[in-house]
Amino acid sequence: MTTSGAPKTFLILHGYENHRPEGHWQHWLAGELRERGHEVRYPQLPEPDAPVLEDWLSALEEHGARPEHGEFVVLAHSLSVLLWLGAGDRRPDADRVLLVAPPSPPVTAGIPDIAAFAHRLDLARTVLKAPSRLVYGDDDPYCPEGADVHYADPLSLDTDHIPPGGHLNPDSGYGAWPSVLDWCENPGTRVSGNR
Repeated sequence: MTTSGAPKTFLILHGYENHRPEGHWQHWLAGELRERGHEVRYPQLPEPDAPVLEDWLSALEEHGARPEHGEFVVLAHSLSVLLWLGAGDRRPDADRVLLVAPPSPPVTAGIPDIAAFAHRLDLARTVLKAPSRLVYGDDDPYCPEGADVHYADPLSLDTDHIPPGGHLNPDSGYGAWPSVLDWCENPGTRVSGNR
C-alpha cells in the first residue's frame, strides 16, 4: 500500500536499553510506514544497555544521510532525543523532527551509563534548523519536572502534551500509536494519546 503523497524517508531512533522490541510503538511504526511505501531506517544503536556517546553519534551520522529525493523525517524517543539535541554539527539535515519523551538532564546525568549524553547538552547553544515538535507525558518518571520546562520552553518547541502518557513506551500503553503515524503522513496532525 502506498500513500497518495511522495514517499518519504524516516529515521527512527530508540532510547537507552531498547533492543527494538516488537511491542514498542517505534517497531510498530516502522512496519506501518514500510507498508505505505516509505523508506524506513530503524537502526539498532550500538550497545543500548551501556551506550557510548561517540558510538551513537557515529551511528547517527551513518544512518542520517539525507536521501536524494523526498522528505526526510526523524523521530527520536527517550535518550535519542538527547543524542539529537546534543549532536551539534553532526546532526543530519532533516525536514522535520518529532522528539518524544526525553529524560531530563538531571535524571540522565544521575545514571552513570548515560551521563555523557546529559553532559554534552548545551540547550542555550542548541539551534534546530528543522521544524521540531516535542511530545511528552506529564507523569514521565524520567522527566519528573516536565519536558516542557527542560526542552520546550528553552528551545521554543511546538508541543503535544499527553496526560498522563508516562514515558510513552509499551509500559505506558504505547505499542500501536495511530496519531504518530498520522503525523508522519501529515505534519499538521496533532499527536494525541492512546487512552
